[in-house]
Amino acid sequence: MASLAAVSVNSEPAVAASRRGVRAWLCLVAALVFAMVLVGGATRLTESGLSITQWKPVAGALPPLSAADWQAEFERYKQIPQYARLNADMTIGGFKTIFWWEWGHRLLARVVGLIYVLPLLWFWARGALRGALGRQVALMTGLLALEPIVGWWMVSSGLSQRTEVAQERLALHLLIAAGVFGAAIYAATGLGQRRPAASASGFGLAAAVFALLVYVQLGLGALVAGLRAGRIYDTWPLMGDRLLPGEAFATPGAPLNDAATAQFDHRMVAYAVLVYAGIQAAAAIRSAAPSLARRALTLAGVALLQAALGVATLLLAVPIGVALTHQAVALILFGLACAHWSATLREAGCLKAFAGAIQ
Repeated sequence: MASLAAVSVNSEPAVAASRRGVRAWLCLVAALVFAMVLVGGATRLTESGLSITQWKPVAGALPPLSAADWQAEFERYKQIPQYARLNADMTIGGFKTIFWWEWGHRLLARVVGLIYVLPLLWFWARGALRGALGRQVALMTGLLALEPIVGWWMVSSGLSQRTEVAQERLALHLLIAAGVFGAAIYAATGLGQRRPAASASGFGLAAAVFALLVYVQLGLGALVAGLRAGRIYDTWPLMGDRLLPGEAFATPGAPLNDAATAQFDHRMVAYAVLVYAGIQAAAAIRSAAPSLARRALTLAGVALLQAALGVATLLLAVPIGVALTHQAVALILFGLACAHWSATLREAGCLKAFAGAIQ
């Protein structure tokens, strides 16, 4: 019995070190995905996403290295409708500008893949990915494997008839990336220091619903970007002189294909996020759980900032800097919501374990 106890004690530092290693890896993946999403947003706002018309997972990691290579790449771009209808006067210099945005986005995607896969294999071989953590990492793995496929499917939608990518594919592409980002933060938070903490019943479900609501809002924001819906009805709080413009919901498939409907939906869900965050914060304060209240108040503050940035983006006619800040804060809000969800469940679980130990 003594030897078994000694083995258990000696293994504790190794387990703790393994948890710290996995947590650091997950945080790094989340940070890289965050950067990739922002570069993707800039790529969309600068109309650069169709500048690379081929998908070469390996060879595409290298940019054009000679004047002839650049000219060949430019000639391929000239074959798509975006060039003919929007950029017929573009020079090779202008093409290089949009090319570098898309190339940078794809390069970051490759870096994320390497940073994800190599440590994944190491931790898996050492048995560090088991139970709930293993399931969370499996979800991330599936989403990351799907992301480049959906990315090329998105790009291909703008190469034959359209001058931009399909907005529903853009939204799906963003939601997959956000899913990886949120899952990494959720899992990393769950690997944090476990302490008994008072977490009132029901807050775990409330936190999950809030994270889901923000996730839906991310998708709606992508539809607004894909439809350029932020460039119409640049008034607030009304859309023109009405809360609901007459053309909204007037065509089949309006939530996906109509700019007025997309902007209206995005506004209404933004209000829902803001109200939900306020109610959640008030309830957390009444629960007398300090850590819960701090997290909920932080979420309410970031949600308010995000709403203000959304209004500014609209009123200022979607300047790139403000629009990218709006996207960045949206992703930060989602990450904080996932961390809050994970921490709330962790605290409730620790409280149950603590109560069982003292009974």
